[in-house]
Amino acid sequence: MAGHSQFKNIMHRKGRQDAMRSKLFSKLAREITVSAKMGLPDPAMNARLRAAIIAARSENMPKDNIERAIKKAAGSDGENYDEIRYEGYAPGGVAVIIEALTDNRNRTASEIRSYFTKAGGSLAETGAVSFMFDHVGAIEFDAKTADADTMMEAAIEAGADDVSTDEHGHEIITELEALRDVATAMESKFGEPRKANLIWRAQNMIAVDDEAGEKIMKLLDALEENDDVQHVYSNAEFSDALMAKLGG
Repeated sequence: MAGHSQFKNIMHRKGRQDAMRSKLFSKLAREITVSAKMGLPDPAMNARLRAAIIAARSENMPKDNIERAIKKAAGSDGENYDEIRYEGYAPGGVAVIIEALTDNRNRTASEIRSYFTKAGGSLAETGAVSFMFDHVGAIEFDAKTADADTMMEAAIEAGADDVSTDEHGHEIITELEALRDVATAMESKFGEPRKANLIWRAQNMIAVDDEAGEKIMKLLDALEENDDVQHVYSNAEFSDALMAKLGG
């Protein structure tokens, strides 16, 4: 069950998100609205909506904002967003996957392509790098929720595929179809997780030197700051020195 943890990289990204909270709230609200529009507006009956609400709560998004985003899905005048996945290569051959919700495909594609070009990378065709990732369910709990052995035992019993634990917390990996059942079982034992959604998990991480690492980090930050981008994944593994230098 033991697997490599990507918390170090993930927590850096979260730190960057904390610095732009209003923009983050807008992205979370967009995901809630789209999720509610695609299914029932009841999180108990809509797994994607529930995951979106959990993500919003983990970032301390006000309850009123969450309810307003759900109600917006019922409005006939609400925006319509397309879900698009972009894939590309960053410096050093690092693979990057971007998930976006956009109301203008041409604008978003142009902006994302420009980020890659400025970083010395390239935007590629869909499918060019996704084969290097597994599309899986991910459930996260704070480290204080339980010790590693207790979390591992509960995850195995619930049907999870993998568990990683470090000082930042516990990450439980499931198959796509098993996410809801495993999340429900884990929540019954440990309470609401801080995250429960689908992610792209790199099969193998690529260690990058600090020179390339800085360029890659700037690219990932630029992508995440784009209003249309919801999630960014890469298989880059940054050194502790670089993470410390950039405040990760």
